[in-house]
Amino acid sequence: MTSKVDFSGVRWGSVEWTNLCTLYLRACESRLEWPILGDHAAAKAIDRIDYDFARIRRAVRPWSNQFLVALRGKQLDVWAVDFLQRHPDAVVLHLGCGLDSRSFRLVPQGVQWFDVDVPQVIELRRTLYDDHDGYRMIGSSVTDAGWLDQIPAERPALIIAEGLLMYLTEAEVRDLLGRLTDRYSTGELLADLLSPLGPRLSKIATSGIVKWGTRDGHEVTRWNPRLNLVETSTFIDPAKIPLQLQRVFCQLVCAVPAIRNYDRLYRYRF
Repeated sequence: MTSKVDFSGVRWGSVEWTNLCTLYLRACESRLEWPILGDHAAAKAIDRIDYDFARIRRAVRPWSNQFLVALRGKQLDVWAVDFLQRHPDAVVLHLGCGLDSRSFRLVPQGVQWFDVDVPQVIELRRTLYDDHDGYRMIGSSVTDAGWLDQIPAERPALIIAEGLLMYLTEAEVRDLLGRLTDRYSTGELLADLLSPLGPRLSKIATSGIVKWGTRDGHEVTRWNPRLNLVETSTFIDPAKIPLQLQRVFCQLVCAVPAIRNYDRLYRYRF
């Protein structure tokens, strides 16, 4: 029997706690009869963790929130798989990876995959996962310049930034994307970006933790002409939710355009 990993030191409300909540929601969704994402690697990770999940359950309300997490992750996975099928020799940079099990969910063959997050998150992540051939974790803020030197530059690059860029300032986003496109000759950037409503609401509700938002994603292409916006979508599709009550709830909520377009997915090519 696999021994439990003690997460009792994870402080409530910390970055690590937020990552644990997201992992928990993915695990909950994977156990449904008809899951959208079906992240069974997340469920296995949660089964190994010793923590007060009853308290987390009350805080994150998986009744509805598990579907938002699953729908967003699924669409990014679809785009990622499409890229990796066309570029089986790619390097993947999963920025702000948290405790996400995407690399184990997609199981890409021949790819060099790098999960990058701040040192304290990677330290926690290493209690669940191990580096292995083709997979490595890097503990660094994405805004630091040095971490990118550890990653091969000669391959096509798939850059995934889920739940990350909205927490950086506009200047930090511009600098990060510039460094990435300067290093790689070809690739794609997959990201979710908040609307300009995000920073405004954050000043009221979360002490300004959200720093940047975009109306339609085209600001990025104006900053960085190498990036071409090839696809954008809202990931909230009520028709894909398998449970009727939650599907109706989502339909009602998404009838408000400001809510429906608050967090959108963007696919850029360079």
